[in-house]
Amino acid sequence: MDSNQRWTAFEARDAGADGNFVVAVTSTGIYCKPSCPARRPKRENVCFYPLPEAAEQAGYRACKRCRPDRAEAADPRVAAIRKAARLIDAAESIPTLPVLGRAVGISPHHLQRLFTEFVGVSPRAYGEARRIQRLKADLKKGEPVAQAMYGAGYGSASRLYENARAELGMTPARYKKGGVGEAVRFAIRRSPLDLLLVAATERGVCMIALGDDEGRLARELRTEFPGADLARDEAGLGAYVEPIVRHLSGKLPHLALPTDVRATAFQRRVWQELQRIPAGRTASYKDIAQRIGNPKAVRAVARACATNPVPLIVPCHRVVRADGDLGGYRWGAKRKQALLARERGEAAKG
Repeated sequence: MDSNQRWTAFEARDAGADGNFVVAVTSTGIYCKPSCPARRPKRENVCFYPLPEAAEQAGYRACKRCRPDRAEAADPRVAAIRKAARLIDAAESIPTLPVLGRAVGISPHHLQRLFTEFVGVSPRAYGEARRIQRLKADLKKGEPVAQAMYGAGYGSASRLYENARAELGMTPARYKKGGVGEAVRFAIRRSPLDLLLVAATERGVCMIALGDDEGRLARELRTEFPGADLARDEAGLGAYVEPIVRHLSGKLPHLALPTDVRATAFQRRVWQELQRIPAGRTASYKDIAQRIGNPKAVRAVARACATNPVPLIVPCHRVVRADGDLGGYRWGAKRKQALLARERGEAAKG
């Protein structure tokens, strides 16, 4: 089924389409079965995934009303991939490809290719992401860090901290407390594109925002880090703010600043690819999907761009639609157009 056929089935609440695909809604972050009785969203806010695990890797949560994660797969290939995913979920340590292949009746090479095609990441990356999810869930329940660590399948504390910082954005102990005690400094100053907010932890930039209202920017930061200790520090963040302002002024084409962000394995793959786009050039969402080896994940790529917390460092403004249209941008189409125009102008001078 193509996208139009899937949309038609979704509009009709066709139960016969359940198990063939799931429907993700970008405005809510939730995915459903085609037959879900919930009110239908706008077409532009919908994208489709071949199986629940692919939607979850893109950052969506299962609908509690229709339980799409429990639907049986119609395609035998998808059924095999879902079986492999369940084996990874249930294992204390991530199974090897040969072990998974024997369990689902597919050669390791073919399994690697199919799993990456349908889920968007390799079995290994999927296993790492699920391990982090288990860790988060157990920490939120109040379990001790050591117990949550072993329950998630980490064999040592060093292994846990090596991976968890990248995914949690803070130590496991602070994550357990909802970010309480995490120090986030921020600065707001005028830039060539209105007001610029830059926030950072001791490890790097954790948020960049543009806007025309200082109070609104500060409230957005508080919403993003509700449990953190926020402190305004204009002077202390100069080493981060000044390069970004110079970048917006066209005087610094590339930003190489440390970041401290949380992301799924899929989001990280997309963001890494965005950082390879040279200043003054653009790529389409389809281009990025193909470059990460998942050409069907165009809408998932668009969502990864929309949820990027550190724009400019991760230049999501350089991604456009295949027809050349600018597409969406969290800080508005006018700012996206201005950024691209400035970069193209500077590239032409060079």
